[in-house]
Amino acid sequence: MSFFDTLKEKAGEARAKLTTEIGKFKNREFMEACVAGCALVAAADGSIDSSEKQKMMKFIQQSDELKVFDTKDVIAVFNKVTENFEFDNEIGKAEALKMIGKLRNKPDAARLMVRVCMAIGSADGDFDDKEKQMVREMCRDLNIPTDDFGL
Repeated sequence: MSFFDTLKEKAGEARAKLTTEIGKFKNREFMEACVAGCALVAAADGSIDSSEKQKMMKFIQQSDELKVFDTKDVIAVFNKVTENFEFDNEIGKAEALKMIGKLRNKPDAARLMVRVCMAIGSADGDFDDKEKQMVREMCRDLNIPTDDFGL
C-alpha cells in the first residue's frame, strides 16, 4: 500500500468517526451551532458574498459529517444567520456566537462543533489565517483551549 493510499484510508476513517460522533449529538441546538460556525468561518474576511454562500451551502448539503441533519432545516438556519451578517457584520457575529455559546456547557459537543468548523474552513484547501482566528475566537467563547486543535 502506497503512502497516499494509507493517507487516504486514514482520512476516510477520520471522516467516518466524525460522522458517527455527530450522529450522537443530532439535535437542533448542535446543528444550529454548527451552521453558525460555518457562517462565522465564511464571514471571517468581513462579509459573506454569494459565492461563499453557495460554497458553504453546497458543502453543508454534501458533507458526510452534516448529512445527518435535515437539509431544509440547515438551509433555513444558515440563511437566518447570514441575514444577520448582511444587516450588520458585528450583529451577525454576535448572534452566531450566541448560538455557538449554547454548547458551552457541553464540552464534547462544543469540541466536535469546532472540528466541523475547521473541516469547513479547510474545505477549499486553504484554512487561512482569518478563518483560523475566527475558530480561535469560537474556542475562547466556549472555554476550549485552542492548543487542543493545533491553533
